[in-house]
Formats: sequence, structure tokens, C-alpha cells
Amino acid sequence: PSEESELIDLFEKIEKGAGKQFQKFMNDAQYKYNTSMNGLIQKPGKHIFEYATLEVIKSVFRLNLLSDFKSFVRKHFKNEKLTSLMDFPVLFLGSAPEDTPALYSLMNYAGLMLGTWYPENGMYTIIESMEKVAKSLNVDVITDAEVQKINTNTNRVESIKVNGEEHRFDAVIAAGDYHHMETLLPQKFRNYTEDYWDKRVLAPSSLLFFLGVNKKIEKIDHHTLFFDESLDQHAKEIYHDPKWPSKPLFYVCNPSKTDKSLAPENHENLFLLMPLAPGIDDTEELREKYFNIIIERLENFIGDSIKDSIDYKRSYCIKDFKEDYHSYKGNAYGLANTLKQTGFMKPKLRNKKLKNLVYAGQLTVPGPGMPPAIISGKLAADEIFVTLNKN
Repeated sequence: PSEESELIDLFEKIEKGAGKQFQKFMNDAQYKYNTSMNGLIQKPGKHIFEYATLEVIKSVFRLNLLSDFKSFVRKHFKNEKLTSLMDFPVLFLGSAPEDTPALYSLMNYAGLMLGTWYPENGMYTIIESMEKVAKSLNVDVITDAEVQKINTNTNRVESIKVNGEEHRFDAVIAAGDYHHMETLLPQKFRNYTEDYWDKRVLAPSSLLFFLGVNKKIEKIDHHTLFFDESLDQHAKEIYHDPKWPSKPLFYVCNPSKTDKSLAPENHENLFLLMPLAPGIDDTEELREKYFNIIIERLENFIGDSIKDSIDYKRSYCIKDFKEDYHSYKGNAYGLANTLKQTGFMKPKLRNKKLKNLVYAGQLTVPGPGMPPAIISGKLAADEIFVTLNKN
């Protein structure tokens, strides 16, 4: 349910006393969310002292930076359905609940209490709106362009080679995959070595299916989470023993339930997402095997056939993330939000040797996900303004 009172009643119905525990959990999560959004997430992550504000120091224990998420959830709830429900959001943060700081209960508050906000006509509307604002400020936008090389001199980026042509800039924000952006630089100007990147703990990749279905599916809402199998087992097969999952959890999105513009009349626009370990084998045979597993469970849930009504189908997985985005090891969500990869311990926004080059995106601060990646662009822009004003 979307209403807080209905959520409290639901938790209480499943486990006696869980309604009050839900309120306690969410009050704590709200404090973490507000503290993080109003301060921590807006820091450029240069050093630890950025976070040594009086408010953070006073709140260090309340923020649960040193407690793990799994234990924190189980202090409040015992029922397996409820613990799975609360654990599930951190799967996309890139580490198992037992390896994720309890700080990230703020995700539960954002999802369950603030709600999930949908831009009309789909997520691409955000990109189109950004482009519109940029062009209103006389920005030249070049699309379908591959950056092939970043040319440098002693301590600056001089130009960028794009589709065989050289373009000169006063400053550069490299918002593509951080690792890939560094490979476009001479070795001596890179922030990090290959060994450094290989030792990073990555968030998951994903197996996705984009489906057009030529009938309406009443029982599938805009968002449906299938965690009818063990969350612990799937998390283990992503983070600790990387392999294709034995009994996968998955997510189904039916945006045409909310936005009629996304499918023809009496059709549905579905996409299916299964979290997956990055860097493992990706073949068409494996994709099809898991499509059949997922679609069978989906059909069992709705009590109707879908497979025979599909008139568009496209899969997307590790190889596609690598090919389209140069994504390191085919990851879909950046670095895992472990304690050792949070805040100032993430890859730095600034290039340490080239004063007019900064980075943005999911592999630097503040972290993975669309909102943090957009915030990283703002942080990178702030850094560039500092550089240009100095000059």
C-alpha cells in the first residue's frame, strides 16, 4: 500500500508488534535521509574532514555508519516476509544486506514513505528536459558521438578527439564510465591503475527484457517485486560466489499501467529486470533460459499466458552494458555502497594531475542510481567553476 496507515496495518497483520516497529524504523530512516540529503550527499568527497561537521559528529551513532543493514532490520522485524521486503532495496546498492551500512535504511524511507515519482512519458523525458535547458543557454549538443581520445599537455586537457575530429575546451567533465574515461588518457595522467579497479567491489549488472504485449495484464501493477525465492541465496550468487542465480529474484515494470502513451491501446509495455553478478559469462542461451524461468513465474502469478502474446522482445545484459556504455565488467549500478567505498573513499571527482578534468557518474561521489549520478554532475560542475574562476 502507498498510505502509511495501511502499511502499518499490513506489518501488524503479518507480525504482532511490527506496526509500531515500522513507525520506529521509518522515523530513524527519515532522520538519516534528511541528514544525508541536506549534507552528506552534497559533499565532493575530497577528504574525511568534509564530513566532520558538528551535526554529523553528534549524529554518528544515530546514522548507524558502523552497523550492518541486515542486523539493523532484524532488530525491528522477525518475520521473513517483512525482513525480505526491507532488505530488497539494498540489493541494488551493490552489496549484500550484511555488508551494507545501516545508514542506507534511508532507501526504505525514500521508497515507502516519499513514494516513487514517475516523469510523464518515461524517464527519457528527464534527458530531453536537460537538453532543452542546455540549448536555451546556447550549449552545443553533439549526439551519436564516440569520444576516442583525451589529449593532454603538462597539466591540462588540451582537446578531445570525437568521431575523428579534435575539439578544444577550457575544461572537461568526463561523465562516462570512469574506468573507460581513464583509458582514453595516457597512463601517467590516470588517477587509478588497473589493479585498483580490479579490486573494487561492484554493484550488480542486470539481465533485462523489454517486451511489447498485445493485450492488457490487469494483475501486474506499475511496479511488482518477485522475491518469492531466497534473497540470501540470490545475494550470495551476486556478491560472494558470482554466478547465474539458481533461483532468481526479479522485478517487473509495467509503466503503461500508469502512462497510456507508452503502449498502443489494449497493449502493455513491460520490462523485466533480474540482478546479476558483473563480469560473468553472457550468452544468448543463458538469456533465453532465464527468460523462460522468469516468464513462467510471472504467468503463474497472473494466472494467464503472456508468452503467446508477445509481439516485441529485446534482451539486454552484460555484453550490452559493455558495448553501449563501456561499463566496467558490464556493471549496471556502479560501485557497491560498502563502508570502504562510501563518501571520500570513492574514486575522486577531480583528476589529480590534470587541473581542468573532473569526473561524474555512478563510479564517483555520491554513488549509484539516477538521482546520485545527476547530483554528481552538479558536484563536478561546481568543481569546474572553481577551476575556471582561478584561471
